[in-house]
Amino acid sequence: MGSDIVGELAAALGCGETAAERVDRDHHRLTVPVEHGDRITVDVLGDPRTAHRVVHLLPGGGLNVAANYCTAQGRSLARFLADHGCLVLGTTPREDALTPDRIGPRCADWGLAGQLADLERVVTAARSATGLPYELLGHSAGAALALTAAARLGGEGPQRVLVLDTTGPYDPQREPELAARAEELHGLLEERLATGDWTVDPGLKSLFARAATDPDAPSGLPRPVDGAAPFSNLGLLHYALTRTRDLPGPTNWIHHRGHSTGGYTFGAAPADDRFTLAHSPLPVWQQAVARLGSGLQPTALLRDLAAVWAGRAGPDLIDWEAVRAEVVWLNAEFGRGDHDLGARLIDRGGAKVDYLVIPDYGHGDVVWSATAERDVWGLLLPLPRPGLRAGRRPGRH
Repeated sequence: MGSDIVGELAAALGCGETAAERVDRDHHRLTVPVEHGDRITVDVLGDPRTAHRVVHLLPGGGLNVAANYCTAQGRSLARFLADHGCLVLGTTPREDALTPDRIGPRCADWGLAGQLADLERVVTAARSATGLPYELLGHSAGAALALTAAARLGGEGPQRVLVLDTTGPYDPQREPELAARAEELHGLLEERLATGDWTVDPGLKSLFARAATDPDAPSGLPRPVDGAAPFSNLGLLHYALTRTRDLPGPTNWIHHRGHSTGGYTFGAAPADDRFTLAHSPLPVWQQAVARLGSGLQPTALLRDLAAVWAGRAGPDLIDWEAVRAEVVWLNAEFGRGDHDLGARLIDRGGAKVDYLVIPDYGHGDVVWSATAERDVWGLLLPLPRPGLRAGRRPGRH
């Protein structure tokens, strides 16, 4: 493996070295054109001379690599992995570069299968350029993509899949109401696609923008305590982060509580409300959201995720028992919570699975918490890992 890994990757991806932007010392970003004038970006971090493996980072829905993995109060997750001898490659999907005039029918192909095709291109280029074994690390929707890839790539697949707070199939025996709700959501998203509704805006960018420009102004959404006085813009932002499940939105119900752990106490008036974030500081959230591109999620991707949650099978979905890589699956107690059927199905297929629920963490805290390096990221390193026992099988913890 040569020291000019950026140039070798650019050549393997067919985008040329002029597509590379230097972000920081050993951090470069490649812009990779794909069909129809769309593009993906590939972030490259680490020292290729000392790296012993490649870790591919796959961001959550609506996020990009810079926001999801390169943002932190101190050392980011991407930097943490690079400092532990990994060559880190992060693939940001096409939707991050969307503009309103570019949204169209081609976005109907941007489900799990479409994202897998782009990921395979990057994985193939990295194997050609480095010759190193590789792992896939995904958060949220990115973790579902990582598991899809591990099942599809077979003997050329990753050595390990590192899962951060994602939802597998709900257990129809233990959780029939959740499985039914996921099936209903799948049907709703199919209808939206059929009517040309190609993308979903989760609203984070606008929430943060309003809270930054006019934090005390009324948001327009009534507080649940009195129904008359609306949240302030800043109050609504904190409520949306810590009580995501309680707000309207097609997929908010999948959170056990919210994106971040924190408190919200209602006062006599909106100005008297008090709110805190327990793990992920607001400036880190603000920095992450500021780094987003479109912030949009493809409806096709959400449809496929709903199919996974509903326990559907299909050629474009996750074949759980076909996963051959070792899996480390870390969910957040107040994010996606403890739903381990996916881990049990992987175990049934013969792969080794370590499954753990991180207490008192929200969905985004696993990557943005000020203490995530101590509480979460160390568990992602190869054995010996603090807190996980070799060979532990999935179950209720």
